[in-house]
Amino acid sequence: MTETPAKTGDSTAPYKHLYLVDGSGYIFRAFFAIPPRMTSHGVHTNAVFGFTNMLIKLLRDTDADGLAVIFDHSGESFRNEIYPDYKANRDEPPEELVPQFAAIREATRAFGLPCLEQQGYEADDLIATYARLAAEQGLRVTVVSSDKDLMQLVGERIDMLDPMKDRAIGREEVIEKFGVPPEKVIDVQALAGDSTDNVPGVPGIGIKTAAQLVEEYGSLEALLERAEEIKQPKRREKLIENAELARVSKQLVTLEQQVPVEADLGTFGLSEPDPEPLRAFLERYEFRSILNRLADKLVPNGGEGVVPDAKEVGGTAGKQSPAETDQGNSASNPGSGYATVQTVAALKDWVRRATEAGRVAVDTETDSLDSLRAKLVGVSLAVAPGEACYIPLAHKNESGGGDGESLDFDGGDAPEQIPLKEAIDLLRPLLADPTVLKIGQNLKYDLEVLHRHGLEVTPLDDTMLLSYVLEGGLHGHGMDELSKLHLDHTPIPFKEVCGSGKSQITFDRVPLERATDYAAEDADVTYRLHALFRPQLITEKLATVYETLERPLVPVLVAMEEAGIKVDTGQLKRPSNDFATRMAELETEIHGLAGRPFNIGSPKQLGEILFDELSLPGGKKGKTGAYATGADILEQLAAQGHDLPARVLDWRQIAKLKSTYTDALQTQINPETGRVHTSFGQAVASTGRLSSTDPNLQNIPIRTEEGRKIRRAFVAEPGHKLLSVDYSQIELRLTAHIAGVDALREAFAAGHDIHAMTASQVFGVPLEEMDSATRRRAKAINFGIIYGISAFGLAQNLGIAQGEARDYIGAYFARYPEIQDYMERTKAEAKERGWVRTLFGRRIHLPTIRDKNPARRSFGERAAINAPIQGTAADIIKRAMIRIPPAIEAAKLDARMLLQVHDELLFEVPEAQVEKTAALVKEVMEGACVPALELSVPLVADVGVGESWDEAH
Repeated sequence: MTETPAKTGDSTAPYKHLYLVDGSGYIFRAFFAIPPRMTSHGVHTNAVFGFTNMLIKLLRDTDADGLAVIFDHSGESFRNEIYPDYKANRDEPPEELVPQFAAIREATRAFGLPCLEQQGYEADDLIATYARLAAEQGLRVTVVSSDKDLMQLVGERIDMLDPMKDRAIGREEVIEKFGVPPEKVIDVQALAGDSTDNVPGVPGIGIKTAAQLVEEYGSLEALLERAEEIKQPKRREKLIENAELARVSKQLVTLEQQVPVEADLGTFGLSEPDPEPLRAFLERYEFRSILNRLADKLVPNGGEGVVPDAKEVGGTAGKQSPAETDQGNSASNPGSGYATVQTVAALKDWVRRATEAGRVAVDTETDSLDSLRAKLVGVSLAVAPGEACYIPLAHKNESGGGDGESLDFDGGDAPEQIPLKEAIDLLRPLLADPTVLKIGQNLKYDLEVLHRHGLEVTPLDDTMLLSYVLEGGLHGHGMDELSKLHLDHTPIPFKEVCGSGKSQITFDRVPLERATDYAAEDADVTYRLHALFRPQLITEKLATVYETLERPLVPVLVAMEEAGIKVDTGQLKRPSNDFATRMAELETEIHGLAGRPFNIGSPKQLGEILFDELSLPGGKKGKTGAYATGADILEQLAAQGHDLPARVLDWRQIAKLKSTYTDALQTQINPETGRVHTSFGQAVASTGRLSSTDPNLQNIPIRTEEGRKIRRAFVAEPGHKLLSVDYSQIELRLTAHIAGVDALREAFAAGHDIHAMTASQVFGVPLEEMDSATRRRAKAINFGIIYGISAFGLAQNLGIAQGEARDYIGAYFARYPEIQDYMERTKAEAKERGWVRTLFGRRIHLPTIRDKNPARRSFGERAAINAPIQGTAADIIKRAMIRIPPAIEAAKLDARMLLQVHDELLFEVPEAQVEKTAALVKEVMEGACVPALELSVPLVADVGVGESWDEAH
C-alpha cells in the first residue's frame, strides 16, 4: 500500500518541478556498488547505506521542489495475468539483500519523503500515472531512473535523469537509444522483446530492425496487418507466425497510466526532514560516517549538511569526467594528495581512513613479475580519488633514479621505513575486514604476493575483470590502457621510474619520492576506474556474470597457481634429445628438397627458397620486401602436395615444442617448491576462456606422440595420482542446445556416437556399415561448423577438392537446417548489436563484424557463430571450478585442483581418495549449469587417473 492515504491523486500541487524517483532501481545499484557491511548486531546494511547516500546526493543536487520515491510491490502484477511467464526467468534477489528492502523504505521515510508502492502494479506504472497527473496540472516532471522502459513517457513536460551517468534524457536521447521518438518506443519494444523481463517479442528481430520497421510502416499494428508485404522471407514468416505474440508483448511493455493511485500529488512537496527520526535511523543502522558530518541542517537543499564524500559514493557515480571524479583534482594532474607513509602512526591513520570509507584500492610493488618469488617492496592504498599513499617496506636507499643513467645504488643508508612485520600486522585487520572492499587491478598477482606474507584479502573487486566483463573483445584491460581510455590520463611509465635495458633497476632501489608518485598513482587510478566501472554492471545487466563467474574465480586461480604441478626433469630431457635428433633429420631433408643449405628459422631465406628458387605459387611480399611464410601460407602449399613446406611445418612444430617446453620447463621449476607454476590469464580471450602463460600449458598437443612425451613429464607427488576430468564434446552439445537441433539432442540424450550418427544421416551410410574415413569426415564437419569453416578450410582438413567439401557442407545443412538458421540469425544479430551473448549473459564484443574489409568482416562473422558456444563452455567450466574447492572441503578430501586446459581439469589426489574425489568432481562438473540454466542435452565428464598427465588423460 502507499505510505499516505490520499484518495484522488489529482489535487493542486504546491510546487513546480516534481522528481519521481525509481526507488527499486536505486536498490540494486546500491547493493552491487557498496561492499558487504553489517551492523554490530549482524544486520546487512550495504544496500541501505548506498541507497541513503544516493538519496542524499539527489537531494543535494536537485532543483526540484517536489519529490516522491516509488518502489515495486512484492508479488505479481497484472501483467502476469496477461502472460504468465512474464519475468519468469528473473533470478531471486540475493539473500543478503532481501532483509534490506524494508530498511530502505525506512530510509525514505526518515528523510520525510513519500514512499509509494501499490499491490498489483509495478513502480513504472505508478511513475507513469503520477507523471501524467502532474503534467496535466502544468508541472515539470523529471523521472529519475536508468530504466529504458520509462523512456516512453518522455514528452513536452516530462523528461528523465539517468543517475548512473548524470545525464538528462529528452526526446533526442530517446531517438538515439531506440531509433524512434518516445511515442513509438512501445511498438519497437513489442517487436524486439526483452529477455530480462521475458517479454517474447518477435524472434530474430532486434531493436535496430524493429525501429526500421516501425518507422517504415508507422506502427506495430500497421506492420502486422501488412506483414505479407515484407520482402525478406524469414522476417515475413516470423512476423506472420508471431503476430499475436507481438500484440501480447505490446500489452506487457505499455506502462499503465491510469493506476487508481491513493497518494495525493499535493503531499509531494519537499521540506526539510524532522531531525530526530533521521538521526535515530542513522544511529540504528550505525552509519557513523554520516553522523560524524552532521551539520545544523540534515538535508542540504543547496546548503551544507549530510553530504557523502567520495569515499562513500565513489562507486555509485556514473561515468564522469576526470574533473568530476576527482572533485576538483583532475585525473590529468594527480598526485597532490599522495603521501609517503614512514611511521606507524601515519599507517594507522590510513588504515582508519580506509576502514571508515568502506573501500580501499590496494596495490603491491615488488622486485619481480613472478608473484611466487617476488619480494614485497611496498604497498599503496587509495581511499578516495586523489587521496593515496605509498608504504615503503624494503627500499635500500635514496640514491639515483630510473631515467636510464648508470647510477650507483650501493651506498647510502636505507630510508626510514616501518619494519616489514610490524606493517603487515597493521595491515592484516584491514585486508581481512569483511566490511571493507579491497579494490585492485589484476588482483590475483597481489593476492599471491600478500598471501606469502600471511595476509588474506577479502572481499575484493578487480578493475581488470570489471573492464573485461563490460568490454571484452574491444580492447586490452591493462591499467595504463584503461586509464588512457576512460580517464584521459597517462600513468607514469615503469621505465621512467626504473629505467630500461642494462641500466634498469629493481623497485627497491627507486628513491621514495619517485616511488610514491608511481605506486600511489597506480592505486589512485585503480580507485577511479572502479568508480566508473562498478555501476555500469547494473546498467549493462552484467552484474551476474561478474559476481558469479569472474570475481569468485580469483581465489580459485590463486590456489591453483600456488599449488603448481610436479615435473620430472628426467622425463623432459629424453624428449628434448629426441626432438633435437628429429630436427636434425628434418633439416637434412629440407635442405635436400631446397637444393642447398639455408637457415630454416629465417622467414626471409625460406621465402626466397619457396617463391624465387622453387617458383611455388602464392608468394606475397610484405612491407619489408620479404615473402610471407606464416603457417597459413605453408599449410596451403602443403595441401597442394609440395613436400618442402610440409617438412618446414613439421620442423617448426618440433622446434617450438623443444624451445617452449622440453628446454624451457627445466628452467621454470620453482626451486622452493620443485614444481612448475603457470599463470592463468582471466581477462585475455574475449570468449571468457582462460589462458596460460609462463609456461603455457594449454598449447601442448594432445593427440600427437610429441605432445604425449611432454605430458608424461608432468607427474604426481609420491603417494598421489593425477586425476583428469574432461567435458565430453561440450561444444557440440551446446550447439545442439543453442541451435535447437532435435536430432542431435536426441542422439546426445541416448548416448550415441555423435560423429557416426552424423555420418550416417548426412552421407546415408548405415551405422553398421560405417567406416572410419566416413566418420572422420563427419567429425571434421561437426567441429568445423562450430568455427564457421569454409569449403576451402574443410577441403584442406580432409585433403579433398573444394567442390567435394562444399557438397559435404551442403548435405550437412540440409540434414541440420537449424544450425544454418542459427548461424545466419547470430550473424545478423551480431551486426546489429556489435556483440553476442553466452547462455549465462556474458557479452562478447566483435569489433570487426561491421568492417568494410571483407576478410576482417568474415573473421568477425565466424567469431560471432562460435563465440556463444565456446563462451558458454568457458562459463560452464568456470562455474565448476568455483564449486569444486568448497565441495572437496565439505567432503573432507585432500585433493588439489592444479590445471585447467580448455575443457579439462587436472587434480592431484592422495591414492586412497581417488575414487571418492573422481565421483565428486564428475558430479559437480556435470551439474555445473544448475540452477541457472536447464540444458536440453546432458553434460558428460570423462574421468582418467594415472601417475602422469598423459596417463591420466
